[in-house]
Amino acid sequence: MPAAEALIQTALLGEAIELGPALVFVADEEMRYIAVNQYACDSLGYSRDELLGMQVTDVAQGAGAPAEFDEMLVRGIRHGTAVLTRKDGTTVELFYRASSTTVAGLAFFVSIGFLGD
Repeated sequence: MPAAEALIQTALLGEAIELGPALVFVADEEMRYIAVNQYACDSLGYSRDELLGMQVTDVAQGAGAPAEFDEMLVRGIRHGTAVLTRKDGTTVELFYRASSTTVAGLAFFVSIGFLGD
């Protein structure tokens, strides 16, 4: 693929992920969110800055959330459901698939989810 087409593809994909109808979270090995898309922010009622100051277990507050994240660290992939807590205290069920990825030599964990409501 020529460089210009690759840049266009990357830009289009980035915009589609940012505004698309799926919640996208990127976390580091310490469960800190390092990137989230706008749909995730809007769906949970947090600003991007608020979510980027949180950990996975601040939003996915189920008793099994830490163990599920640890399982993903070991296996490199996980899918299932999680109950997320919105800023207003209400909860919503998320169907997700999460996996590890490497960017610039650093390990990250990407989760893409869909709301159950």
